[in-house]
Amino acid sequence: MAKKIIYFLCTGNSCRSQMAEGFGKYYLGDDYLVLSAGMKRHGVNPLAVQVMGEIGIDISDQTSKRIDRNILAHADLVVTLCSDAEKRCPVTPPQVRREHWPFPDPAEVSGSPAEKLAAFRTVRDGIQDRVSQLAQSRK
Repeated sequence: MAKKIIYFLCTGNSCRSQMAEGFGKYYLGDDYLVLSAGMKRHGVNPLAVQVMGEIGIDISDQTSKRIDRNILAHADLVVTLCSDAEKRCPVTPPQVRREHWPFPDPAEVSGSPAEKLAAFRTVRDGIQDRVSQLAQSRK
């Protein structure tokens, strides 16, 4: 049986989509191919790596990628995590289910290092909740 593909998309594939990919791999297991990409490649944000590591999920080997139209066309589910990706995501075939989970960009938060970390943790926890719900609905 072919693996089902879940594709998480964001603008720069640096924070939100990277965290979603990490949670997807953790919660969905071997029956799914969980990937992420962006409209651009901004590199994986070190704070995303840090806050995921705090809860035992290592995303340090993940890389920032641009959207692959072939993967997009063959995905079972495409999830956009920001309004920019939702608006600019290329058209998908009708059989590809799409969902939009809007999360603020934690990389845009200014302030002290503690305030920035708090923003990343808040977004991380929200994405974890959504991916966990997704995994439960697919069992």
